[in-house]
Amino acid sequence: MREIVISTETNSDLSDQFLSDNGVLVIPHYYNVEETMYGEEGNRLTIKQFYDEMRGGKKVGTAASNPAVILDKFTELAKQGKDIIHISFSSGLSGGYQNIVNGANDVMDEYPDCKIVVIDTLSASLGEGLMIYQALKLVKEGKTIDEISEAIRSLVPHISVQFTVDDLDYLYRGGRLSKTSAVLGTVINLKPVLHIDDEGKLVALSKVRGRKKSIATMLDNMEQKLGSFKDKQVVIGIMHGDCEEEALQIKGMIEERFGYKDFLIEPIGPSIGAHSGPGTLGLAFLGDAR
Repeated sequence: MREIVISTETNSDLSDQFLSDNGVLVIPHYYNVEETMYGEEGNRLTIKQFYDEMRGGKKVGTAASNPAVILDKFTELAKQGKDIIHISFSSGLSGGYQNIVNGANDVMDEYPDCKIVVIDTLSASLGEGLMIYQALKLVKEGKTIDEISEAIRSLVPHISVQFTVDDLDYLYRGGRLSKTSAVLGTVINLKPVLHIDDEGKLVALSKVRGRKKSIATMLDNMEQKLGSFKDKQVVIGIMHGDCEEEALQIKGMIEERFGYKDFLIEPIGPSIGAHSGPGTLGLAFLGDAR
């Protein structure tokens, strides 16, 4: 049986160490601070550097994956006789998904023995991360590429990803909120809870006042959504915009309320953090509904 490589983009927010240890191919998405572009390995800011730049008022932006890089990386694996399952950032949030599909098709045309399956997670951050985590487990169990792909696709409608932001100004800068709404929301201490919907888009789920209330709302939503997946979790993902202490507090709250013990706690990378800002908190888990 041909070797199967799991691939993804930097948007999955899994640690570099985890991805390297598990042989995951990573396609970079790009981000800029003012006029300087980052994203390629060896040319990235640390999480703290990135969020400190945002806190300092620097203008940041993002760009999708580079088709030439995708082609090169997939071609290299095809030449080695390997197959690929690519677990992709949501097509509802980026044009990067189509870049991956196009690259995969070009490589399979040139190397007909190579099979590349591209899975649109309709998710982001550790929502993708949970699927990668499960895919790696199935590879180690010796499952075929079709078995793994089918299993991961079956998770897509059940990956629930929620976020709450600390500063509405970053949603405004990222085009997710009008200036008027950002100003008025800040005045009344509004803390929206957002989620990634069935179309893979980031939308408001509820609007509450105060940080504690927004966190409590996410946990209440989690309880409502778990349903038949309460005892079928891969791992619970907790994401943060350079606010690890609060992420650890949420971990303790989830442990006490639900009894879960297996967690992935990771910072939100620049591709998403550029739009959500420092202080963002998020959850990723399996549920009956997204």
